[in-house]
Amino acid sequence: MLSFTLRRLGAGALLLVVISALAYVLMFASGTNIARNILGETATEDQVALKQQQLGLDQPLWQRYLGWAGSALTGSLGRSWFGSEPVAQTIATRLPVTLTLVLTAIVLTAIIALALGVLAATKRGWVDKLLQVSVVVGDAIPGFVLAIILAFVFAIQFKLFPAVSTITPNAPASAWLLSLTLPVLAIVINAVTSSAQQIRSAVIRQYERDSIRTLRSRGLGEGEILFKHVLRGASPAGLTVLSLQFIGMLGGAVIIEKLFAIPGIGNLAVTATQLGDVPVVMGVVLYTVVIVVIVNLLVDLLNGWLNPKVRVA
Repeated sequence: MLSFTLRRLGAGALLLVVISALAYVLMFASGTNIARNILGETATEDQVALKQQQLGLDQPLWQRYLGWAGSALTGSLGRSWFGSEPVAQTIATRLPVTLTLVLTAIVLTAIIALALGVLAATKRGWVDKLLQVSVVVGDAIPGFVLAIILAFVFAIQFKLFPAVSTITPNAPASAWLLSLTLPVLAIVINAVTSSAQQIRSAVIRQYERDSIRTLRSRGLGEGEILFKHVLRGASPAGLTVLSLQFIGMLGGAVIIEKLFAIPGIGNLAVTATQLGDVPVVMGVVLYTVVIVVIVNLLVDLLNGWLNPKVRVA
């Protein structure tokens, strides 16, 4: 199990290096004069050149990246080029908002998808057909479209929830609940049908195994077969699907946060990218990739515990 964990950690470290390097290169691919953006159009060429030197923009790209990576390894992500706030502090105030949004959505998705998937696999009939139709409809409607519909109906028409987030660092729990309800619903509705479909397929495959038929022939009850054997066998597939959904939700949160003006890292990333604030963008990339690596590692460890054959892969 130790070697399995070390292999996964090594793959995660490699992923972090590759994605951070690509993100750093892409930040400068547009050729935008970041120093000019910071100083404004009225700045002279000498002032722009001095600012470029202060930010290290006069150095080769590979040297700048290595400098950033070296600082990141020591725990320093630098300061924003536009506001001078420490990047780590800026992200620390926004990351809990995004994690609350995504974790709430993934927990609800897991509960609902598990219930629907198992129900469709065991009952079949109209329940199964309804799930198949829901999958087609759910896949056809993007999450941001659902968010706009929910905001129009429940925030603008009925005024049950705020159309714009009221979350602040000192906001009460009620503000968090009201501000995140519609965004969470938009994410869950978009994710739950496809997750339920995958869980349904995994459960059906388990029921078709010879070992399950043997257990049934020995007189074991359907409930015991389902909870002790079928769900355990189907759990690796379900965990994998939910981990992919979690990663997708992190990416989708960028649009959702922008629509509802939620002060999370997705909204921060969009604003920083538009400005060309490289330290902030790279900080967001670093934190996001670390979260993805941790989630994948936990899922791999759970799958390895449930299915020892996975450890040799």
